[in-house]
Amino acid sequence: MKRRSEHTVWLAVLVLVGLVSVPTPAVADEKAPPGFVALRDVDPTIRQEIRYAGLHNFVGRPVRGYQEPTCLLTRQAALALREAQRMLLRQGYTLKVYDCFRPQRAVNDFVAWAKRVRDDRMKAEFYPEVDKSRLFEDGYIAEKSGHSRGSTVDLTVVRLPVRPQRPYVPGERLRPCFAPVGERFPDNSVDMGTGFDCFDTRAHTDDPRVSATARENRQRLRAAMESAGFTNYPLEWWHYTLRDEPFPDTYFDFPVTRRSVR
Repeated sequence: MKRRSEHTVWLAVLVLVGLVSVPTPAVADEKAPPGFVALRDVDPTIRQEIRYAGLHNFVGRPVRGYQEPTCLLTRQAALALREAQRMLLRQGYTLKVYDCFRPQRAVNDFVAWAKRVRDDRMKAEFYPEVDKSRLFEDGYIAEKSGHSRGSTVDLTVVRLPVRPQRPYVPGERLRPCFAPVGERFPDNSVDMGTGFDCFDTRAHTDDPRVSATARENRQRLRAAMESAGFTNYPLEWWHYTLRDEPFPDTYFDFPVTRRSVR
């Protein structure tokens, strides 16, 4: 008992002097804290296709916590995204977001799904060459996500005028996310070399195997996002985090619905 008490005291001292950090647990609530907004209220011109609120995602069903297909972000991230959008609009393009704030309950849902070995219904599209048992080891799924801090966004670029996009039909034949345009699912975005949430090294932002057109499109997105203050996650061309995010150590757990920010 004495040894454990001494250990606790020394740990507290190290935390106080900044030599050891303690992760902040997820803050569970049904309302967002002040500082979160709906992206539509900041920039309604940005397209939204919130994949985890529907069926076309790597788990093949709505993810826990996504009550509406809407993008919620910290106000700082939403305003910065508006700046990136203005740059792209001048070039004849628009942003389209796939995911924004992600509650911790959704991350927990991903973790539980990853442990259900037999649930592989979407493998042929999203992780055709990766065994599901390796999704944690290879860094595709983690128990904490920057999305839960509210300033990370997954997104792509769409050429103007925006072409209609057909909906995903449950049970349709799945194509690999890295198949050429015209063979993989027909997203109305420009060619990025892979689809969104492609668990494959070809989704790395600077992967040399993608076409020159895809590299150019990835660079167009990166230039706009970096000019607005975002940093890319190099293993995913679609993933960006605001450099000066207001909640760098806090993970939130309110549901994705406009009611959360009212």
